[in-house]
Amino acid sequence: MANKVYKDAKSALDGLLSDGLMLMCGGFGLVGIPDKLIRAVRDSGVKRLTCVSNNAGIDGAGLGLLLEAGQVNKMISSYVGENKTFAKLYLEGRLELEFNPQGTLAERVRAGGAGIPAFYTRTGVGTLVAEGKETKVFDGEEYVMERGLFGDIALVKAWKGDTAGNLVFRKAARNFNPMMATAAKVCIAEVEELVPVGQIDPDHVHTPAVFVQRIFCGAPYDKKIEQRTVRKA
Repeated sequence: MANKVYKDAKSALDGLLSDGLMLMCGGFGLVGIPDKLIRAVRDSGVKRLTCVSNNAGIDGAGLGLLLEAGQVNKMISSYVGENKTFAKLYLEGRLELEFNPQGTLAERVRAGGAGIPAFYTRTGVGTLVAEGKETKVFDGEEYVMERGLFGDIALVKAWKGDTAGNLVFRKAARNFNPMMATAAKVCIAEVEELVPVGQIDPDHVHTPAVFVQRIFCGAPYDKKIEQRTVRKA
């Protein structure tokens, strides 16, 4: 079995990065984001990236780091409301945006990973989302066709992984990560804990090793809170 284990994010990305890539990024808000990999992509200096992600991080964290560095040309996302840098770049015409309803984005990624080039959904029919897209009527209802998404590199973050590449996601971090892992030519996983093969119960595996080409332990992590809400004293 080929060795999939790398010492850090930089070495895990070695030989894979170039300008113009499409990156599939797991995470939701700041939960389950591949933080170490995103920082390594920023430090590499690659440009003209297309990033597929539920959101665009926040200022100073997540994909916000790549936006601040001017490395992203296009975002394919569902929610971008927490990032002032994103808004500034978009309004200045320096960033292309392809908005997706959240469920549609999830299904586009899942479809891409399953080898499904396109599918039909009622979501977005009659709205700006459907402009320029093919529509078709099934059983008297109109549906819009959406294309599957398949990228060059998937960047995912798991709670635990083994040296073969089997992954386990913890609670809310099991958001877009499992589907992103399937939807790219190469999947790189950063994990909080890396264990030998056999230490993860097969019934607990969320992403099988067949989808993961490279893996490394990124611990320790500084887990940021996107929005802190507290009760008044």
